[in-house]
Amino acid sequence: MMLKEDSTSDSNAINKVFEKVGVYGFGGATRYKRLKHTAKDDDDDEDGNMELEQIGAERTKNVLILMSDTGGGHRASAESIRDAFQLEYGDEYRIYVKDVWKEYTGWPLNDMEGQYKFMVKHVQLWKFAFHGTSPRWIHSIYLAAIAAFYAKEVEAGLMEYKPDIIISVHPLMQHIPLWVLKWQGLQKKVVFVTVITDLSTCHRTWFHPSVDRLYCPSEAVAKRALLDGLDISQTRVYGLPIRPSFCRAILSKDDLRVELEMDPLLPAVLLMGGGEGMGPVKKTAFALGESLFDKEHGRPIGQLIIICGRNQDLVATLQSTKWKIPVKVRGFEKQMQKWMGACDCIITKAGPGTIAEALIRGLPIVLNDYIPGQEKGNVPYVVDNGAGVFTRKPKETARIVAEWFSTKRDELSRMSENALRLAQPNAVFDIVRDIHELACQRSPLANAPYMLTSSFSSLI
Repeated sequence: MMLKEDSTSDSNAINKVFEKVGVYGFGGATRYKRLKHTAKDDDDDEDGNMELEQIGAERTKNVLILMSDTGGGHRASAESIRDAFQLEYGDEYRIYVKDVWKEYTGWPLNDMEGQYKFMVKHVQLWKFAFHGTSPRWIHSIYLAAIAAFYAKEVEAGLMEYKPDIIISVHPLMQHIPLWVLKWQGLQKKVVFVTVITDLSTCHRTWFHPSVDRLYCPSEAVAKRALLDGLDISQTRVYGLPIRPSFCRAILSKDDLRVELEMDPLLPAVLLMGGGEGMGPVKKTAFALGESLFDKEHGRPIGQLIIICGRNQDLVATLQSTKWKIPVKVRGFEKQMQKWMGACDCIITKAGPGTIAEALIRGLPIVLNDYIPGQEKGNVPYVVDNGAGVFTRKPKETARIVAEWFSTKRDELSRMSENALRLAQPNAVFDIVRDIHELACQRSPLANAPYMLTSSFSSLI
């Protein structure tokens, strides 16, 4: 029997759960009227007190970026936004990058990182969790239950920083913070925006209609947001935020190869396994070691750079291997802009951040894996736009790269041009400038320090 999102029984069930925790319609009727009256009185008092303040005085604004280490992309995006704010506006903003869930709450929110890592290692479990929680009536009940337990802690975490701007870069960090702002009567004071860090396929918890702005990495994501209730005026399509040091780096491939002690003449392929060195890295490396060696002439036709992340066993295995071609084996790298700038193509799983960086560098991409759910749509995003190919077979991957480096150089060049056309290197600066404009549009009253109204969590 199919469950319908708008069925009467489901709606009643949601009502009961939300009314119990005080978040459906932002409270039951009695509570809502009482809180509204209290908040109005507080606002009146605050307006009176504000006359004693220097309204509109210049002051450093606080920006709170909410993230979680469930995959490297959320923290990377948060830190990219932080760095762009500092470059563009200096001391005008004070930036905090915080996992409020980990720092202030209990289980399961304080262990989302561990749960995520466990589930992605068991991909069918993650696939079930991703799609099973997609219907709004399901994740709304879950989030309401979480609010019942941890609203007080989340409220304390948010209010410690007295943010003028809140930026969410995680799909589970919209609902409860927005509920807190509503109960505190701060919606018109605090700018709340969401920056989606999934390139194509998104979980529906990303889309909350109460945000001031939703920054989408692609047109497909923006269209999905409109279907989920956001207005077109709330959405902007700028791309995925990438580190300013990566976007603005002016690099010479020849100079980089000298600096990184690479062969100056041989084309180079970059093989990556993410931060944890996952996927078929070893098998693919061995296959490339064979395919990039011209047995007829007894010489290499390419060189290989392998980034193993934190997988030290993989590093040891590959470093002890005797190679027929030039090979460099690296662990966890913080200078990816240099290694990408020195190479001619890349092999990686379909992580959004790596794809966005590769496109900026004009690297044709061989996608060799993806996480079900949020990464699945990244494959057609790359392939359909002519910026790369997809195969899970290491020998097929090695054959493709060998052809790019020998008989199909024109195809490699064409894919490089397509990648550059698809790239959005200024995304992070477009995002922070738009947020700055939103903050400037607030009334002068919003620049004055605010006092908290009745506690949202006291009602639960």
